[in-house]
Amino acid sequence: MSDNTIVVLWGDHGWHLGEKSHWRKFALLDEAARVPLMISAPGVSKPSVCDRTVSLMDLYPTLADLCDLPIGEHLEGRSLRPLLRNPQADWDRPVLTTHGRNNHSVRSERWRYIRYANGSEELYDHANDPQEWTNLATRKDLAKFRTELAKWLPQVNAPNADSVASRNKTGQSKQTNKKGDQTRR
Repeated sequence: MSDNTIVVLWGDHGWHLGEKSHWRKFALLDEAARVPLMISAPGVSKPSVCDRTVSLMDLYPTLADLCDLPIGEHLEGRSLRPLLRNPQADWDRPVLTTHGRNNHSVRSERWRYIRYANGSEELYDHANDPQEWTNLATRKDLAKFRTELAKWLPQVNAPNADSVASRNKTGQSKQTNKKGDQTRR
């Protein structure tokens, strides 16, 4: 079975222990957003390390591609097959991380750009500051990097999910209509 078995191993994302006043996982910084990812695909990959920024959203298209299944155009991820063949292959796609409504981070190989719902921004240069201690977002000479990365931010955010508190005893969720009256669905 080793000649036709694809193995994918990934783990949970990181954890802050007080760095930058964050505790636990809930941040858009590298410490909380990174995950380990390993893929072994017989006849495609060789033992190696790839430093490209990829997303777990890329797993489904990758597995579909490796299994010769159709990859839907509606998917946001992209097959990692080119990187499995050659870890140094060109890869021009940054990774998007979202935490909460309208709070997003875009990570390229060198830069991390964060824009929060309140409009505040952060920019980190991983070549010189891999721990993301120095926010460079106000530097005018780096505006082109903010602009480049901001192009990857979502134009439309998904609506908030219903919370458990908004459900009544029958399991229906409460919703407010245009007049402000609560309705059930």
